[in-house]
Amino acid sequence: MPRRRVHLAPPPAVARSADAVDADVERGLADLRDQLDVPDAFPADVVAEAESAAAAGAPSDLPDATDVPFVTIDPPGSRDLDQAVHIERRGDGFRVRYAIADVATWVRPGGAVDTEARRRVVTLYAPDGRTPLHPPALSEGAASLLPDQDVPALLWTIDLDSGGAPTAVDVRRSRVRSRAQLTYDEVQQAYDAGTADGTLALLRDVGRLRQVAERARGGITLPTPEQEVQRVDGHWALVSRSTLDAEEWNAQISLLTGLCAAQLMLDGRIGVLRTLPPADPRDEARLRRAADALDVPWPDGAAVGDVVRGLDAGVPAHAALLTEATTLLRGAAYVAFDGEVPAQEQHAALAAPYAHTTAPLRRLVDRFVGETCVALVAGNDVPDWVRSALPDLPGLMAGGDRRANEYERGCLDLLEAALLTGRVGDVFDGVVVDAHDDRTSGVVQLRDPVVRARVEGTDLPVGQHVRVRLTEASTARRTVRFALDGQPRADADASAPDPRPTGTSEQPPRAAEG
Repeated sequence: MPRRRVHLAPPPAVARSADAVDADVERGLADLRDQLDVPDAFPADVVAEAESAAAAGAPSDLPDATDVPFVTIDPPGSRDLDQAVHIERRGDGFRVRYAIADVATWVRPGGAVDTEARRRVVTLYAPDGRTPLHPPALSEGAASLLPDQDVPALLWTIDLDSGGAPTAVDVRRSRVRSRAQLTYDEVQQAYDAGTADGTLALLRDVGRLRQVAERARGGITLPTPEQEVQRVDGHWALVSRSTLDAEEWNAQISLLTGLCAAQLMLDGRIGVLRTLPPADPRDEARLRRAADALDVPWPDGAAVGDVVRGLDAGVPAHAALLTEATTLLRGAAYVAFDGEVPAQEQHAALAAPYAHTTAPLRRLVDRFVGETCVALVAGNDVPDWVRSALPDLPGLMAGGDRRANEYERGCLDLLEAALLTGRVGDVFDGVVVDAHDDRTSGVVQLRDPVVRARVEGTDLPVGQHVRVRLTEASTARRTVRFALDGQPRADADASAPDPRPTGTSEQPPRAAEG
């Protein structure tokens, strides 16, 4: 499930104060990386092993599926391409072919690349770039589903009936070749112009059917909010980008594959599931208060899912509410099993069992899930290197998720501080969305700019509109604080815990990561 991605646009050269803030943000990001022990360059032995594997090439005896005209759909400039899709009509239903990068072909169990991947766990994203899971020789080269490159893949073939429900599932190693690397904007433009055909036209049809099925199950998929901090009329501002229909339909193919993978592993009684308990009613109440703060309508009797589906990530207030909605996904976990199906097998947001399997270049667990599914479909034993790793995978993934969440939160705190630099003493309108038991500190959600931060005062009125004065905006400390207007700032320790909701929540897909 997605989190908000925030980027920092280069400031105009003439804006001296903007240059200073940009330098502060650069230093702040470096400090954050040091604090969280975010990996830097890959060790020499890892690079050497990856380059050696890439030079050796893929096995020559793989079944040939290069005649299937796959395409990839990703953000512009992407090189780590995990998925390629092809869809065709099959009677009154569909056949979905989904090629997933076969990372296991390139990574030797217990080798240097494998060991480093278990240390990194996931690709980390920041406003100024990313920290990849695998060396570029693999993630942006030999293992990536780049166009016009014959590459090994785990080829999922999923037959759907006329309503979009799976009727048959197969996954096996194959050699594939993508015909084109498309961006979401290009695909959306084809839809808007009425020129989408072949796979793209059927992607829309299948995506819509899968969205209907998701709503019928009671599931919720959150669009990925993306925002950029820019200089607008001499001030820092958040500029939002809407989630395109093309992204959501493409993501449904990834979710479909994850649902099928989970069922294969449950039937085979071995694997790793992504689980999520039902949302805490207190989080829903907090979400309603945030909607009020942001002036986002919540019709009487409307369920959370109905409200969330109507949000546009391109609207700053909606993007903020989508970020707040991730608190409904707290408690997400990985559950490994071998022989006995786990008691908790459901993913509450998807209202079904689910597994991560479509982003192995960027998420560690996907390599093991994919390998498990290939073995189960072939009727073979799950490889020992997979089976022996199962007990450790939930802990590894939990640690990786915690670091990713802290990194994201730290980046967002830093950019919010940059957004408000130079405005200490200004008064803003907002709503108190949460408070500690003593009601002297809590959380205020502003409407403009769309910032959520600590507020201090006396008897904080939870759920009510207030005026608050900015008392601190420090990029060095990644801190934004407010006080109720007309009240002195509470004498709170800067190191006191942040009252904003924390904890492990569902990982976001970058578009179709699932």
